[in-house]
Amino acid sequence: MKIAMWSGPRNLSTAMMYSFAARSDCAVWDEPFYAAYLAATGIDHPMKEAVIAAGQTDAGAVAAACTGPVPGGKAIYYQKHMTLHMIPEFDRGFMRALTNVFLIRHPARVVASYSRKREAPTLADIGFVQQAELFDQVAGWTGRAPVVVDSADIRANPRETLEKLCSALGISFDPAMLRWPAGPKPYDGAWAPHWYNAVHASTGFDEPEGPLPDLSGDYARLADQALPYYEKLRAIAL
Repeated sequence: MKIAMWSGPRNLSTAMMYSFAARSDCAVWDEPFYAAYLAATGIDHPMKEAVIAAGQTDAGAVAAACTGPVPGGKAIYYQKHMTLHMIPEFDRGFMRALTNVFLIRHPARVVASYSRKREAPTLADIGFVQQAELFDQVAGWTGRAPVVVDSADIRANPRETLEKLCSALGISFDPAMLRWPAGPKPYDGAWAPHWYNAVHASTGFDEPEGPLPDLSGDYARLADQALPYYEKLRAIAL
């Protein structure tokens, strides 16, 4: 099985990758299209040159690898994808060969977290519009709503939510998914030194989050813009 987990940044996506990587039957890939996205758009991101140098900038080659043999001959291939990386210029046909899942998080939390790592994010930067678009495209192909999981539910009850997710995917739940070793991982992307400090300190999913952050000005407006896209997917989350 090849699982494409689609989220925006700061959505618990790296912790979810670590969770699946803890399974003995699973290989993982961290943001396959990041280098291609940066090369194609010219957008300025932290560690941009290092990301491009370390990755594959040919989107067609990336797509072929996503649908090709699973590294190590594992039964499951978990791919952590960013929705914003799937720009219109990239052919999305490869997604038909994957099991597409959507990981969501309340936009107020995403904006608060993202803005601590990269200033002045835009709606395009946080991936909510693209996530809803990809969701609709997959639903159109398959004739049914893809699986949606909310990071808040994972943090509130990791075992129960992961059991539901595995059941929805048709795979067995593995208790190993609840823990992982602290520190950098060999499968981390080249951008990990900038973005992954918190998850590198973790050995499992964090406790449930408190009240929503109090945003103001442009950040509050950005979260409000993203909210309808989040609420659309939240309504059918596991």
